[in-house]
Amino acid sequence: MKESSIGETMNIALASPVQVGGNIFTPEQLAKISNVVGLDAKIEITPFRQIYVEVPIDQRGTIQQELERSGLEVYTAGAVTKSLIACQFCRGAEEAGLDTARMLNQAIAGIETPTPMKIGYAGCALGTSEPLLKNIGVVKMRDKFDIYVGGESKGLKATLAKKLVSELAEDELVAIIMKLIDYYKANAKGKEKFSRFVERISLEKLQGVLL
Repeated sequence: MKESSIGETMNIALASPVQVGGNIFTPEQLAKISNVVGLDAKIEITPFRQIYVEVPIDQRGTIQQELERSGLEVYTAGAVTKSLIACQFCRGAEEAGLDTARMLNQAIAGIETPTPMKIGYAGCALGTSEPLLKNIGVVKMRDKFDIYVGGESKGLKATLAKKLVSELAEDELVAIIMKLIDYYKANAKGKEKFSRFVERISLEKLQGVLL
């Protein structure tokens, strides 16, 4: 195995836990980021609710442990499924499905994909996390869940996701979404965006393959 050269850097992605109130970082966590990565590090706020931090490759493991001890979540940056973009759970943790969202995040975050993927979760039809502008959106409707696919927020012509399946039970969500990601990885043309992939394959074919 080739060792990393001293002085080389890489980006890591930081996120706060999925929680009531949304994407919240505490002052202590922000101070920890500054102390651990140093004053010269490059820090980027991303549109998918992660913070990218440039760190030395040979110190990546140590830095990750320090950040995780402060309650932060550390993920791979780049062409992967991003950590779950969840709502603020304004209807309460139980009614809006906080445990479900945490389960989803643990299952899907950080999977290598042809292009970066944003996956959203909303605990009710208000959709404050804008799930229909995500590549995959999950919306809780009472005690069932709907999955939408193909959303794209970039560009002058944003695309709303279309409903793939409705009225899923909680224990069906992870399997369906993982199957969807795996199918995308196996059938995408090069670095084809997921929204274009859905348009090319068609919603009907995805339903037939996945369900």
